[in-house]
Amino acid sequence: MANSSRVGNVQTVLGLICGDELGTTLPHEHLLVDLSCAFALPAAASQRGRAYEPVGIENLGWLRYHSFENLDNLRLLDEREAIDEALLFKMAGGNSIVDCTINGVGRDPEGLARIARSTGLNIIMGSGYYTAPSHPPELAAKSEDEVFAEIVRDIEIGVGDSGVKAGIVGEIGCSWPLEDNERKVLRAAARAQQHTGACLSIHPGRNRAAPFEIVDIISAAGADLSRVIMCHIDVRLRTPEERLRLARTGCYLEYDVFGWEGHFPSYWTADDYMDIPNDTQRIYEILALMEAGHLEQILVSHDICRKSTRVRYGGWGFPHILNYVVPMMRQRGFDQEQIDTILIENPKRILGFA
Repeated sequence: MANSSRVGNVQTVLGLICGDELGTTLPHEHLLVDLSCAFALPAAASQRGRAYEPVGIENLGWLRYHSFENLDNLRLLDEREAIDEALLFKMAGGNSIVDCTINGVGRDPEGLARIARSTGLNIIMGSGYYTAPSHPPELAAKSEDEVFAEIVRDIEIGVGDSGVKAGIVGEIGCSWPLEDNERKVLRAAARAQQHTGACLSIHPGRNRAAPFEIVDIISAAGADLSRVIMCHIDVRLRTPEERLRLARTGCYLEYDVFGWEGHFPSYWTADDYMDIPNDTQRIYEILALMEAGHLEQILVSHDICRKSTRVRYGGWGFPHILNYVVPMMRQRGFDQEQIDTILIENPKRILGFA
């Protein structure tokens, strides 16, 4: 069961801290990540040359609707650049970042520790496996018990020989439909949540039914739903009824792609067309959830995982919520206590060990 020294505290890559030290927190970001597994070669011959271009001013307009069709866009590998981008969040008043990069997409425990030391930010690292296209071949041969033990070890001892410990389970990756290995990892992650007291963060497949199927699976495996973050709500559940249905399970609803709007590419959502709302729409949806009594289940972030979303490349970056979204929230009726609940108190509650 959970180590008593961790209960109520948050485990960063530099060690345990008191939850009160978290401050303003982004609960779903990527400082270093390699999402090559999500790369999709453009269908049109005339655009295939753009697939291997470096990200720059010439292709930023194209990348707005083709984010995953350029390989360079999916690789955030420069530690110095990550430090510079994270410092923009600190300059805006931010304190803590959860890096959700896990097995299969380039998790870098020692790199995150160096970024934490360089910036003075609290950085929390995840554990587990991302979606099936990123799975290493050896995962298929691992049992659920072995995956469970691996996640527990990441949290209690550290990743590999690094000594750097994970602070959450996840973001556990799920496709639509779920693959067998993803089901196995989900069950192992639910058990690890209970064993360690860490929260469980989940990337649901790109279908409106995905979050509800996942809730059924992890509930059967023993997960505490009040300690579960369902990610990407703003690009999964597009009706008030669906959002309220999920909120009633007790899960945290994470609006975590602030800054991004438009639509998913058709090759991802052929069976379930989904739009991506703009930030104003997100704010009104959060207001509706608050009015229904779910303020303490709301989290907000950006999921910065592509070069085109970073400030250096003309994107909105880590300071976007503090610099632009919070003022919009105030204009639309949020008081400071409600804003602090979303940005400070809710992350403190869910990221602290139970």
